[in-house]
Amino acid sequence: MSARRITIGIVHPAPPRSHTGNRVTALRWATLLRRLGHRVFVERHWSGRDCDVLVGLHADKTLASLETFRAAHPDAPLIVAGTGTDIYDSASDAVSPGFALATRIVVLQAQALAALPAEVRGRSRVIHQSVCPPAGLECRPDLETFDVAVLASLRAV
Repeated sequence: MSARRITIGIVHPAPPRSHTGNRVTALRWATLLRRLGHRVFVERHWSGRDCDVLVGLHADKTLASLETFRAAHPDAPLIVAGTGTDIYDSASDAVSPGFALATRIVVLQAQALAALPAEVRGRSRVIHQSVCPPAGLECRPDLETFDVAVLASLRAV
């Protein structure tokens, strides 16, 4: 039995041509999903374009798109990826309306589950992101030093 090919929309809050985390993640996920055989489009705001599933990156910053999609498709899958400040910068323990609308919530590391309000944890899953080294690159740790690489959008938030 082969997997059903579906159309997936991904919305993100980043400006066009930016190199911020949410846009980079949206484009990377689109590539991965296309490799799996799905049709994928990426937009800053959901345009009403037909899709089987909508994925919103950042529960708060894509809220308008999430609400519009949910109103148009009350039973369709709606996935919200918690991407950082929507999880960790909450001023209260209240559930973000974006997370409340979600059929499923994706977080990128296990400790994020504990930061989510209890009422949405059951719909939440961790998907660890990874990067494969280029072909032929051999990684040998230097036992004389402790090296750290931070791949993130570092800013004062």
